[in-house]
Amino acid sequence: MNLIVAADNNWAIGLRNRLLVSIPNDMKQFQRETMGRVVVMGRKTLESFPQGQPLKNRTNIVLSRNKSYHVKDAIVVYSVEELLNRLKAYASEDIYIIGGESIYRQMLPYCDTAHVTRIDHTYEADAYFPDLDRDPEWEITADSEEQTYFDIAYTFLKYERRK
Repeated sequence: MNLIVAADNNWAIGLRNRLLVSIPNDMKQFQRETMGRVVVMGRKTLESFPQGQPLKNRTNIVLSRNKSYHVKDAIVVYSVEELLNRLKAYASEDIYIIGGESIYRQMLPYCDTAHVTRIDHTYEADAYFPDLDRDPEWEITADSEEQTYFDIAYTFLKYERRK
């Protein structure tokens, strides 16, 4: 199972239910990775999308504790156990965890690949991703050349769980 995230120097990922920065190339990379696949997110992440609508051309699965929460064109599950059972219907390599913070933390133990856009900047934030650089279970197996968007430098990294 995969996860995909953009994080700053402190592994910050968001502020007030918004991304820290919108980098067009990062958005394209996200789209390339997830198009036609399964994306798993929390309710607040879904609600942060335009009009709060599920992503097109993907199977959207939303994890929420609110049992009365329903979304048109998305599958809603109410526990990690229910989510894991639902995910058995899909190939592990086609599943992408896309946030937010609590979903990443709950699902990280089940993932073996992390696609991380590391942004060389430090933002004010209230949501963070676990620091994979300090986790001995994870190693960088691929990285891109440094890229820039205006004055923001970033790199695409691939982390894989050590066997």
